[in-house]
Amino acid sequence: MSQISKSIFNKKIIMLTVSPQEFSTNFINYLDKIDNGLELQMQRSKNKVCKVVHVFEDDTLMSKEEYFAMIERGIQNIKEGKGKKYSLEELRIRMGL
Repeated sequence: MSQISKSIFNKKIIMLTVSPQEFSTNFINYLDKIDNGLELQMQRSKNKVCKVVHVFEDDTLMSKEEYFAMIERGIQNIKEGKGKKYSLEELRIRMGL
């Protein structure tokens, strides 16, 4: 089991890597930690890793195609003058950082 701590915009995120057996043995304990913000990775084999994260109400699941189509629409909107400029501080405030 290994633990990595990373900071994104002054928010500390803990990522833990465990084996599937360890996750299975302590299933409820890990789910509680995930609910509280832990990011968990399961190392299945040398080249196979699964990530388990909490899904929040405002999380959106979309396909890669939908994601890139959304980016393309955004780029087109900016080209058409429909975008809005924000300072870095304004972005931080809007994102709650």
